[in-house]
Amino acid sequence: MRKHMWKVAGFILMFALVFTFSNIAQASAEKAAEQKVVVEEYLIGFKSKVNQNAVKGVGGKVIHEYEYMNVVHAKLPEQAVKALSNNPNVAYVEKDHVAQATSQTTPYGISHINADDVQAQGTTGNGVKVAVLDSGIDGAHEDLSVAGGESFVSGEPNPLVDGNGHGTHVAGTVAGVDNSLGVLGVAPSTDLYAVKVLSSEGSGSYSGIAQGIEWAISNDMDIINMSLGGSRGSATLEQAVNNADKQGVLVVAAAGNEGSKGKKNTIGYPAKYDAAMAVGAVDDANNRASFSSVGEELEVMAPGADILSSVPGNDYERFNGTSMASPHVAGAAALVLADDNGLTNDEIRQTLNDTAVPLGDSFSYGNGVIDVQAAIQ
Repeated sequence: MRKHMWKVAGFILMFALVFTFSNIAQASAEKAAEQKVVVEEYLIGFKSKVNQNAVKGVGGKVIHEYEYMNVVHAKLPEQAVKALSNNPNVAYVEKDHVAQATSQTTPYGISHINADDVQAQGTTGNGVKVAVLDSGIDGAHEDLSVAGGESFVSGEPNPLVDGNGHGTHVAGTVAGVDNSLGVLGVAPSTDLYAVKVLSSEGSGSYSGIAQGIEWAISNDMDIINMSLGGSRGSATLEQAVNNADKQGVLVVAAAGNEGSKGKKNTIGYPAKYDAAMAVGAVDDANNRASFSSVGEELEVMAPGADILSSVPGNDYERFNGTSMASPHVAGAAALVLADDNGLTNDEIRQTLNDTAVPLGDSFSYGNGVIDVQAAIQ
């Protein structure tokens, strides 16, 4: 019995030892995994002659030694950086950072409506005033030149601050500056005006929008872009749009993002008013964007899917919406007017409609996608 108990005790002890050693081994493996050596690339500057052995001695590998400076490009384990930094002959150890090409992107929408061809002929929107009635425009953006503006949003008095980003994106499509940065707009030399009628939350009152339209009239704007809309009409808003039209201002408005619901008219306001030019959205293959509203008032289409443009903070993002299509048309109208400043707002509108490329049923596509080169010719 006693012998049997010793056997059992021995087995238990052996199991415990095996289990303990197993845990220790596992913990060691986990610790080793945690302490896995991180190797990165660095540039190492020497005070005098390069000493490759100093790099190799701390576990580094030299990739390249420069000819006209005492610098090597090397791979180093993390712990070697400190050791090399303490070397009296080492001037510095810095990570090999990545640089990006500084260049300007031409979003597909610009060439899609042939605005790039018009620009190449020397017409870029000079002397034309475009008011962007939106959430404001980031006046400090590297790729935008804003001539002025006004705010009609309570608590947000500065039109050159855009807490939402929508207005800055719209502005970049209208007139992103032709430089070595960011994006190119449809009419890069146009005078942009920021008329803030939408708050940082992206909403605004009809009363504020009507005030913005009146400001545009009073300040001799040539074109108004309204990438905004509501589902209900307003006699005041309609009258404001009519007044702008009568005063010679071309009013361009996003048709809306309600999509199609059979034969139901889904165009929003103010695009639904006769005095406004309603713009729908297509993609890069001229397919109607699924979100693009439809109806009898729809006049023309423009790129509105996956549109790259400026956003606050010297940044750039891709947005979708008829809000992105409308500024293509506003910019195109600016090019047409810059080419012939004797044209009236009605003549510009008619020309863009007459030269649009038909895409299908007018209920869904209006007169088709605009072609600004054909409009100017």
